[in-house]
Order: sequence, then C-alpha cells, then structure tokens
Amino acid sequence: MSPPTKEIQLEGAGLHTGAQARVTLRVAAGPTRLRVGALEARIDELEVVSTARATTVSACGGRLRAGTVEHAFAALAGLGLYEGVTLELDGPELPLLDGCATAWCAALTRLHVAPHRPPLHVTRAAVLEVGPSCYEFAPSAAIDVTARIEFDDPRLDPEACWQGDAADFVDRIAPARTFALAHEVDELARRGLARHVDPTSVVILTPDAILHAGRPFTPDEPARHKLLDLIGDLFLHGGPPIGHLHATRPGHAANARAIRRALDEGVLARG
Repeated sequence: MSPPTKEIQLEGAGLHTGAQARVTLRVAAGPTRLRVGALEARIDELEVVSTARATTVSACGGRLRAGTVEHAFAALAGLGLYEGVTLELDGPELPLLDGCATAWCAALTRLHVAPHRPPLHVTRAAVLEVGPSCYEFAPSAAIDVTARIEFDDPRLDPEACWQGDAADFVDRIAPARTFALAHEVDELARRGLARHVDPTSVVILTPDAILHAGRPFTPDEPARHKLLDLIGDLFLHGGPPIGHLHATRPGHAANARAIRRALDEGVLARG
C-alpha cells in the first residue's frame, strides 16, 4: 500500500476540447467538492448543463463550469468518497487520462480517505422511460446497479452490473475504456480533436473490426463503460443509490433526465 498523501495532481488532454487540464485532488474535511478557479461548490450543488457526449456541470450561477466529469465522479462513487475530497480543476474539462477510471481510482486511493455509505436510496418501485431508455428502480438494503446496452451487435455482451464493492469497482468497472463508433471518431477528426487521444485509452467499434491497443478487449467492455458513466452521473446526487437500479440504453442525457424525474417523483431520496 502506498503511503498516504494530502494532495495529488493529474494532468492530460480533455477528450472533447483537446485542451490541457490539471486536476488537483486534496484531502479536505466535509462533503466532497469541486473547485474551478476561485469558485467552489459541493457535488450536490452542481447542475448538469450539457450532456453532449459527456456530462458538463456548473454552479455559482454558471460561473463555475467543468466538462467530462463522469469518470472522476465514478471513481469517487466506486470508492465511496462522498466526503473528504476536493477536486480543483485548471482547464475547461477534466482530462481523459487512461480513458476510464483506473487512473482516478489509483490517485484517490493514495489519499487514504475513509469511505462512506451513499446518501441516496430508492424509496419505492418504479419504471421511468426517457425516450428509448428505461430505468427500473426497486428498494433494497444493498447497492445493485445494472446497465444494459442495445447495439444490435453480436460481438458485444449487452449487460454489466455492480453491487457496490470498492475492490470489484477498481478491478472490473474502472478499467472499462471509453468507446466510440467509427463515425463519431470521424467527426472528432474533422474538428481536429482526435489527434490528441492515446489509442490505448479508446475502443473503436466499426462494422468490420473492434479497434483497440494496449489491454485486451472483452465483449462486455462497452457495457461496463456505460455502467461506469451511469455511476458517475449518479454521484452528482449522492449515488449510486442503495437499492436496485436497472438502466436499459443509458446515456448521459437520459441519465440526467431520469435521475431528475426520480428525485422529483420521490423514487429517489437523500438521507
């Protein structure tokens, strides 16, 4: 085990802007917070303001803004770090790093912050549909979250789940890399943004091949990454919740709308 430290810095390019960014992770008393420049907000004070290929949040009347927060937030949720950490961002979006949550988990683990139970829980059974996406909730004494993809691609396993164990998150969920369809990569290239992405951090799905470098690809990796993103989006509200959540065709926009509806309708509650 590495010795504890009070502060760690991570640097890299953002996936969508290509801009260099630095994130400083600090041990800090109280609820986990995000700081951008001179502005700071608790995670539960952040508002989702964009879900275009990532989750962008803001606070302080829009003056605090940060893009692509989902991988770092998933790592915080997977490790149960609802308290004790401040993330300070210098840049427009969080860096892609390894394209998943492994680097975030490794850095956060070095802070040796004690985990806590999530403050969010499922209060009653409900099924919420958001366009083609579906979110099924049921009360339980334990965390049980599942993501199911429907890509009509026999090369892929459609489902991945997680029951709240931190070690399992680090070993199995955190390493699931960002993936993209071939036409999405072409669009990034046209915008001049694809050249900064390390090939080892992204899996590309084409009709004829699954392109990847570095670690081997497994058929459930896209589903595991969708689960990773869902966990990160849920962290904004104190989740993943204690209870069952099965999400079919989750995505950042649908996640934000479904979680908001579940809170407004009393399906999810804090405390």
